[in-house]
Amino acid sequence: MSVTTSVAALLGPTNTGKTHRAVQRMLEHDTGMIGLPLRLLARELYDRITAQLGELEVALVTGEEKRIPERPRYWICTVEAMPLDREVDFLAVDEIQLCAHAQRGHVFTDRLLHARGVRETWFLGADTVREVVQELVPVASIRRHPRFSKLTASGSVHLASLPPRSALVAFSAAEVYQLADRLRGKRGGAAVVLGALSPRTRNAQVAMYQSGEVDYLVATDAIGMGLNMDLDHVAFASLSKFDGRQSRALSPDEVAQIAGRAGRHIRDGTFGTLAPLELGLDVAFAVEQHRFAQVRRVVWRSSDLDFASLASLRASLDVRPRQRLLQLVEHADDSVALTALVARPEITRRAATADEVRLLWEVCEIPDFRKLLPEHHASLLAEIFVALADGRGRLEYDFMERHVKRLESAEGDIDTLVMRMQLVRTWRYVAQRVRWHRDASEWQARTERAEDAISEALHQRLLERFVDKPGKRRRSHAARARRPEVRPQVVEAELAARGPFAALAALRAGLPGAVTSEPDDVAAFCDAVVEAPFDAFVLEATGAITFERERIASLVRGAELLFPEVKLVLERDVPQGRQLLLLRRMRAFSRDLVASVTGAFDTARKDSPVAGCSPVARGLLHRLAQSLGTLPMGPIRAEVAALSSADRASFERAGLVFGRRSLFATRLVDQTNVRRRVALVRTHLGKTAAELADGAISARRSGSLDGTTYARCGYLEVGPLVVRADALEHLEDELEVLAEPGPFRCPAELAVSLGCAREDLESALIVLGYTETEAGFIARPRASGSGRGRARRSRRGARASS
Repeated sequence: MSVTTSVAALLGPTNTGKTHRAVQRMLEHDTGMIGLPLRLLARELYDRITAQLGELEVALVTGEEKRIPERPRYWICTVEAMPLDREVDFLAVDEIQLCAHAQRGHVFTDRLLHARGVRETWFLGADTVREVVQELVPVASIRRHPRFSKLTASGSVHLASLPPRSALVAFSAAEVYQLADRLRGKRGGAAVVLGALSPRTRNAQVAMYQSGEVDYLVATDAIGMGLNMDLDHVAFASLSKFDGRQSRALSPDEVAQIAGRAGRHIRDGTFGTLAPLELGLDVAFAVEQHRFAQVRRVVWRSSDLDFASLASLRASLDVRPRQRLLQLVEHADDSVALTALVARPEITRRAATADEVRLLWEVCEIPDFRKLLPEHHASLLAEIFVALADGRGRLEYDFMERHVKRLESAEGDIDTLVMRMQLVRTWRYVAQRVRWHRDASEWQARTERAEDAISEALHQRLLERFVDKPGKRRRSHAARARRPEVRPQVVEAELAARGPFAALAALRAGLPGAVTSEPDDVAAFCDAVVEAPFDAFVLEATGAITFERERIASLVRGAELLFPEVKLVLERDVPQGRQLLLLRRMRAFSRDLVASVTGAFDTARKDSPVAGCSPVARGLLHRLAQSLGTLPMGPIRAEVAALSSADRASFERAGLVFGRRSLFATRLVDQTNVRRRVALVRTHLGKTAAELADGAISARRSGSLDGTTYARCGYLEVGPLVVRADALEHLEDELEVLAEPGPFRCPAELAVSLGCAREDLESALIVLGYTETEAGFIARPRASGSGRGRARRSRRGARASS
């Protein structure tokens, strides 16, 4: 990527607003990309931004999930999946202190050294990497941010004395389950968060906690990064963890990363341990004061890999760093897998050429979601590579069918479902490798459906095991005391600023009788709406939005014509939590709707045909956007005359036509876009143009609508008629041909083609510059040279319209 003009490191503890600042800064640029440490965080951020901008401008890229519109401006990614070959104005990497992580650190270090935005780059993370950043990126300005709220150590408590709105933290699934069982017996239950859960299951569990249906959360250190919840207290049931190689004590900064989940924004929080475990005073003081040892070395690996042979690949992976701060990675999952695979003769026989070695490395990059013995993961990778090599770089249908079909079941207990979920995630990753399949879309869809089904089942199993039955469940006194007065406008405002699951929980916490489960058909319908692309929705001229012929929402008046709001209008009983997710999707649809109408006039996008136009052209394009794609020529004739030849060429590349009587966008006069324009006008102005809803060529002019309103719908006033802008160009072409030999009678078939009465057309001809005589209609004399210019414009308009 190009060298950046500005690099900054925003460093500080949890709850300092670093990620929020980065997102706001990114959206101030034309293009941007942000890398996040977890797929869950990437999805939450994607949902938040698309609620603001729509889905046509934002891409989501993770190992297991890719949502890439035709021309995205912003890229939300996991750090490993960042497409760094794409040039963006702004680039950010979150949790940059992970450059010291034993397994993943080399990826974060590579981003620190090499990932840059064209105009601006931000690295976000803990203050522990300040000295590392200063040495490795000396041009970076360091910005340190204090925590919004106070974090205080509160000692050790027994389970029976654990305060409400607490999280218990352990570091194995078995211990998490044991603690959740104990809480069910004593306190009515707990939500459960494990790293092995899918984002969907984790979100459902967190939403249950946020709603106040349970007062406790039991989790692994999966809550340590980015899961923003209303926690008052974090209690550690263990202070050691297995890091993939050995069991070790948590470092003070790791304790702080997890404890920092307590107290959000300006609300203070506390942390401690579960008796009889004790937290050392030195660690407690360090966490309270946010004082930790600086990282001395970061993990590194060369990004210049040599695929000429297996030997050269392994040698390039073992290249030693030259800077003292850099330490060669010892146990990266991909290189460990490569070592295991090259020991197998069936692998080395198939990895003789550079292309085969590169393919083997791509297979080694498949993450080990199961976290079993390395030999088990290596066996799966070996099977995939052999299938690819024997299939000339493609996985045969039968091979994928055999592996995916056995995962398409939601039966089993919690452990069975968790194991199946981990395998599904592996095959979702494989399905995203488009070059490996003849039809990747089928496997992407099937693995996504499998993950969704298992996620729903797993959430229900966790609910059944660790939470009292709905009949016995009660909302806690603490949750009731917290519940604010809920006003719809406040809830909708929060939705734009927060992730969907945080917003879902906020709404449910404020509503009595929150629902934790719903019929399968309701859940499936809501999921389908949330995941559906823009074109799956139909906007009626009335402003109603339908999905699969079912009305789900309606446009309502917003602050401006181009900023409509939406409200849900559901035909079925949908729980409040699901309603908020639907509302977020509909808000994204409304943003995409406006972009579909005005996108061709966006001078801010570098890839736009009209980027770089003159100030006069930009002013004209702004007026065209406000008029939804059609401007009568009279008021703008002087501006059009002032356009340069380069401006005119840009306009024509954007599909804009300089007609006799208007400047209009050809792609916005079809039936679908006319209906969208009519809906936007009706929503904002309260004026109905139902006769235009089906994209009619012409209609009788209504006294209740003015010329500006008709133009916004794509029509121009012509006597008693309004005629669609492109059709009016064709009509005037026909009339010139008819008038050329001399007086002519108005043909009946011309009126039929316009869909109007013959007498209305005859009245329109007079407005168009024709005089009715006994012999027929004749063209009134025009200024010298104007006919030739008009003919030239006519031919251009006819070509563009057709």
